[in-house]
Amino acid sequence: MKKLLLVRHAKAEDFATGGDFHRALSARGEGDARQLAQKLISENIHPEEIICSSALRTQTTADILAAGLNLSKPRSTRAIYEASERALLREVNHFSNAYDFIAMVGHNPGIAYLLLNLTGKVRDVPTSAAIVVVFEDADSWQEITHESGVITWYTTP
Repeated sequence: MKKLLLVRHAKAEDFATGGDFHRALSARGEGDARQLAQKLISENIHPEEIICSSALRTQTTADILAAGLNLSKPRSTRAIYEASERALLREVNHFSNAYDFIAMVGHNPGIAYLLLNLTGKVRDVPTSAAIVVVFEDADSWQEITHESGVITWYTTP
């Protein structure tokens, strides 16, 4: 069984010198990310690894979650930034099978569309939303496919 924690980055500043990719978290976003880490701890939701977009706001969100959950530094990849659900699914299919529970911190609309693709369910995915998707019949990440998952936990700030 594989489990995926989908997280939309926390609230970011509206503008940044250097453009969208360099937008930092707002003070509210930093607080929301810390609260999300506490929610995950209190619900005993503990991914083994965090993978995130290389945009500043997602890296910062992932770093806050990793620190709160006492995990290694998140692995970042440009492939998650502005990715379609198809591109995100490709990323999921390439996750290491050494891990059974991985968190992916990304952006909308990609995260919301990936959730729909994986579960067939529509959920609102505002900043700092987090959703656990379980793939009971999957022994490898390569087996994850359209509507193969079930939402088992969902939270918003």
